[in-house]
Amino acid sequence: MIKAKKILAINPGATSTKYGIFAGEEAVLQETVRHPYQELSGFARVVDQFDLRLNLITEAMARAGFRLEELDAVVGRGGLLKPLAGGTYLVNDAMLRDLRAGVQGEHASNLGGIMAYYLAERLGIPAFVVDPVAVDEMDAIARLSGLPDLPRKSLSHALNMKAVARRVAKEMGRSYFDLNLVVAHLGSGISVSPHQKGRMIDVNNALNEGPFSPERTGGLPALELVKLCYSGKYTLDQMTAFVTREGGMYAYLGTKDLKEAEERAAGGDQQAKLVVEAMAYQIAKEIGAMAAVLAGEVDRVVLTGGMAYSQSLVDKIIARVKFIAPVVVVPGEEELPSLAQGALRVLNGEEEAKIYR
Repeated sequence: MIKAKKILAINPGATSTKYGIFAGEEAVLQETVRHPYQELSGFARVVDQFDLRLNLITEAMARAGFRLEELDAVVGRGGLLKPLAGGTYLVNDAMLRDLRAGVQGEHASNLGGIMAYYLAERLGIPAFVVDPVAVDEMDAIARLSGLPDLPRKSLSHALNMKAVARRVAKEMGRSYFDLNLVVAHLGSGISVSPHQKGRMIDVNNALNEGPFSPERTGGLPALELVKLCYSGKYTLDQMTAFVTREGGMYAYLGTKDLKEAEERAAGGDQQAKLVVEAMAYQIAKEIGAMAAVLAGEVDRVVLTGGMAYSQSLVDKIIARVKFIAPVVVVPGEEELPSLAQGALRVLNGEEEAKIYR
């Protein structure tokens, strides 16, 4: 009997570090280590949190009775690297430099590859990242924004979208590389992407394009935004916060909790009802736009992410997009299993690890 490969997957987030130990595709242990705001507020940069987070998860694994020496590989959530094609990448010196420098910005996920490398190097095993946030497979035509100084950038929930796309393809008895899919990740940020035979050929930048989300504005009226920026009412930091953390549903309703907003709507709050319906409307409109990118040749529309657990929201979206293709709903964000599966494909020889340059 062939022994299943053991893989440690690490996913650092803003206020937590999730880790999982997998034997093949089976989860042996999954835990979340919480980081109170006060614990992290003293660090000037995300990379400065390395020792704290690493010590906490290794201590948690020790308490669970797991020995690091049993591992065959360590895989971390890929951060804001330079634009790169999707896939599983070996963590190398070039990647470590860019993660530490934050070449496309500061984000907790930048620690994933660094932590994976540190543990793997000690054990003499490979360290990987899988489908980082910076996955960029956009066609040249999709990069033009209308202003040369502002090319469109690909920053999205690539890890979950590609993992779910593979899962849907498998359930259809097809290869991901033979299908055309429109995948919408519905979370605190929203990514909608047309996947053409294994490539994400376009995607809204989940930080500042596309539909508004529970906390992000999505695309805004450009001229009015320019006027607001020069009105003297707000600073750069305030405007950035509006777009990335304090916009969308939160700006209208004062909550980032979809369940709360839906309960208020059901209780007769007309503003809450309008905002939830408008978010579903914008998501559906973005799905339609991405179906047009595929010239209408769409095998499935896929809804995933945490908000896909809301049957009410899903129903509103499906009502507007079901004419495009059959809709598949895969709720949740299975990031740790997705990381482990990416590493396992390389360990099993199903695909070759890519080199970051």
